Amino acid sequence: MAEVLKEGKDRKILVAIDEGEESMYALSWALKNVVTSANSKDTIVLLYSKPSRVMYTTLDDTHNLFSADVVATMEKHRNDVAVSVTEKAMKICKDLCDDVKVERRVGDGDPREVIYEMVTKIGADVLVMGTHGYGLIKRTFLGSVSDYCAHKVKCPVLIVKRS
Repeated sequence: MAEVLKEGKDRKILVAIDEGEESMYALSWALKNVVTSANSKDTIVLLYSKPSRVMYTTLDDTHNLFSADVVATMEKHRNDVAVSVTEKAMKICKDLCDDVKVERRVGDGDPREVIYEMVTKIGADVLVMGTHGYGLIKRTFLGSVSDYCAHKVKCPVLIVKRS
């Protein structure tokens, strides 16, 4: 990990973000502690994973099909949330480290797989992510995105826990 944190190398630092404050805290922490000085060659890649579309039956309670308007409204909401989260993260980057290169990416589906695939696709040097700190029972049912990534991705993973 120390080699990844050294200056002078063009590094791609993938930061997984979501609606939670934990991911924004992890982003802030990374900008303060991982990203190098003003002449940095680092690129921060912000990755938001839109949750999978909720699979509703095509029939409502009265056995009528959902209208295209309802489906379009649900999709618009998913896109609006993605824009809102990535804009919030971009603002944090601008406020804390204005001169660093920032890219934003939006994936679609299970965050574990979206993060894994993006780390592989861009050849990330390090993955930074927050943790929600779910207890054993919630983690058992929901799964832990950070635990999954820590075991599966091929680059160092920095899990930032909010104290």
